Formats: sequence, structure tokens, C-alpha cells
Amino acid sequence: MPQSSRRHFIGQLAIAGPAAITAGSFVNFAAKEMFIHHVYFWLKNPESKEDKARLIEGLKKLSKVSTIKMFHIGQPAATNRDVIDRSYAASWLAIFDDQPAQDSYQSDPIHLKFVEECSSLWTRVIVYDSVDV
Repeated sequence: MPQSSRRHFIGQLAIAGPAAITAGSFVNFAAKEMFIHHVYFWLKNPESKEDKARLIEGLKKLSKVSTIKMFHIGQPAATNRDVIDRSYAASWLAIFDDQPAQDSYQSDPIHLKFVEECSSLWTRVIVYDSVDV
């Protein structure tokens, strides 16, 4: 094998290897029963960088709840189609093993403290919970 082809092969392997491992891990995770909890927040002061930062900091603290298996803190993507709602300020996605784990999260002191400390920041919250079909 010529040197340049070997370098190309190794470079491609370096790119594809972690992606394959990550995809495989997600497939294995997705194969389990799970409970998805997705929350969207609309801030009282949507232009306030400080309020958004406080909310995000609160969500980072919230991620310490022990029953959360995976989480994601997001904001609207730059996509623009008729079916996309970009009016929210931040989103919180938490994945649990099952509904009892999510139920435990709802009464966890970390979650209750998050609501107490951050609820003054938002005007609207929408929650979408889903389970496997």
C-alpha cells in the first residue's frame, strides 16, 4: 500500500471510528425502555443575557439528579421552516430509564430547588414527555 493511501486510510479510520462507537452506544441506549422529558422555556425577559445565563446555570445544576441518564440543554437552532417553533429561549431534555425514575426526579430536592430558584425567570413552560412505542 503506498504511503499516501495508508495515511488516507488511517485518517478516515480516525474520523469514522469514534462516530461508529458513538452511534453504536446510542443504538444500545435507545434499545432500552426509556422515558424522555423535554421542556421548553420562554423567558420573561427574552433579550436578557443574564436571565438566560441564570436559567442555563440552573439547568446544569439540575443535571445532577441521579435518575437522569442523559441530558441536553439547548436553544433554537438557526433552521427556518414552517413547522419549526423558534420562539422559546431554552430547552431541557432529560432521559430516564423509565417513568418511576422520572417520577422520582419530579420530587428530587435538586429539581424542587431549580423550580424555586428559576421559575421567576420564565413566563411559559411546555413539557413533552414520551415513552417507547
